[in-house]
Amino acid sequence: MLSTDEDQWFDDAAGRLIRPYTVSNGRTEPTLRMELLSMVIATGRRPPGPLGPEHAQALGLCGTVTTVAEVAARLRLPAVVAKILLSDLVDWGVVDARAPDPMAETSNPAVLETILNALERRL
Repeated sequence: MLSTDEDQWFDDAAGRLIRPYTVSNGRTEPTLRMELLSMVIATGRRPPGPLGPEHAQALGLCGTVTTVAEVAARLRLPAVVAKILLSDLVDWGVVDARAPDPMAETSNPAVLETILNALERRL
């Protein structure tokens, strides 16, 4: 039975019904280097054409500044697939991506806990 709070491509018992490599059209690398803590936000520009469901969902999650890890967790996709989707959106000019602050302390337990929580929500 399909979950009522998930999109049509997710089944509670079976998990994602569409394989991640299908979502990325078989691509294994994004066109843009992004870290899990890279920040992404929608630019407000219109996409060059209709978006597929995963691209549209990723764009919707970028309405406020968020991280690549959070997008991956909310889409329930592996991080590399989320990076591919987000890099497409950046290439189309509808999302901006910024590298994480190099001065950010990535060994900070609060930062690590935030990343862990986002990744656990993906499971």
